[in-house]
Amino acid sequence: MLNERIRILIVEDDPDMAELISDLVEAEGWTPLTAPSAEVAMGVLARETVHLVLVDHNLPGTSGRTFAQRLRAQTNVGIVMVTAAGSAADRVLGLETAADDYVVKPFEPIELTARIKAVLRRTIPSLKPERETEREHEPASLKLGDWSVNLKNRRAVCLTDPAKSLTSAEFALLEILAETPNMPVSRAHILDRLGAESERYIDRNVDVLVLRLRRKIERNPDLPRHIQTRRGKGYVLSTDDGELSP
Repeated sequence: MLNERIRILIVEDDPDMAELISDLVEAEGWTPLTAPSAEVAMGVLARETVHLVLVDHNLPGTSGRTFAQRLRAQTNVGIVMVTAAGSAADRVLGLETAADDYVVKPFEPIELTARIKAVLRRTIPSLKPERETEREHEPASLKLGDWSVNLKNRRAVCLTDPAKSLTSAEFALLEILAETPNMPVSRAHILDRLGAESERYIDRNVDVLVLRLRRKIERNPDLPRHIQTRRGKGYVLSTDDGELSP
């Protein structure tokens, strides 16, 4: 059970919507914090410990997307975009930003809380179900080009640019591929392993996540060395001797 100390920052300029989401957050036993704009939200983040940020796409002043990108450059906190934009193109664009997940208004309360729980479990290891943390064949750490990845502690550090970071969705994809290194993983399996998010993800969205991850960890994303495509089979985390540690 996700514990009551979890604090959720709701960045929403519509007071009625902010109150509705706050009520949903409280009903789950979490603590809601609210901000009507990105500027106010940054002040809250400077004062408070926050575990996840819900960001409305259309904010006054700084847009939700820009705010999410700025926030991601500073922290690995979970970010969920909440927006009225519902087209497939908008959903893919949402995944290409710094957000970890994307919820479309109007949404069902159970959908929003499921998205929050999924992101919290990825960003806070202690919240993962035991069966998800015990992976017999998954290595403890990886060396991927300029990146050092500790899968048990869920830390990924770019040795040449420590300011770079992976979103929780990108890290989750890397974890899935690392479960069976040097073996192809199908899109269908990736969708299944994404769990609660699978209803929203489609093959194109998986491809977007792969592209995002390649842009960060590959020295030449157009000629990927580590995350390779196997036509008709899916994606492979390709490693060399010495790149895996038990």
